[in-house]
Amino acid sequence: MLGAARKHFATDGFAASLTAIARQAGVGQGSLYRHFPDRISLAVAVFDDNVAQLEAFAARPEASLRDVLELLTEQTVASVAFIDMLRASDDDSRLRAILDRVTDALDRKLGGARRDGDVHDSVTAGHLLLAIEMVAALVAKAPAPSRRDLADRAWAMLRPSIFR
Repeated sequence: MLGAARKHFATDGFAASLTAIARQAGVGQGSLYRHFPDRISLAVAVFDDNVAQLEAFAARPEASLRDVLELLTEQTVASVAFIDMLRASDDDSRLRAILDRVTDALDRKLGGARRDGDVHDSVTAGHLLLAIEMVAALVAKAPAPSRRDLADRAWAMLRPSIFR
C-alpha cells in the first residue's frame, strides 16, 4: 500500500485519489482505511522515510545547509506531495510534527551556516521553508522530466537572497 501511495502522491500530489491507491495496491478501500484511517495517516507513513533521511543527513557534520536544501529539492522533485503535506500542517498535529522535524533539521544547519558567515544574518528556517515551497509550487506544475532543471533554475535565483 505504501508503494502505491508513494507513486500516486509523486504523480498526483497530496490530493491523489485514495481509490486509485487502493486499486494499485490490489486491496479494497476498506482495507486501505483499516490501515490508514485518513489521507494524512497514509501521507505521514509514506513521507516519514523522507523526513528520517533528511534528519540523518542533516546530522552529518560534513553536510552543509546547501546539501540539506539539495536533498529537500530532490525529495520535492521526486514527489511534490511531500511539500504539499508540509504546507497543510496548520490543519493537523501529525503534519505539524513532521514540519517541526524538518524545521529543526534546517535550524541546526542554519546555525552552523550563520556562524561560518555563509548565509545572510536575517535568514530563518521559515525563509528556507518558504523558498522550498516556492520551488515545489513551480515544479508541481511541470512535467516530471523537466522538474529538476526548473528547480535548479529557481534555486539559482533564490540562493543569492539566502547565501553570501
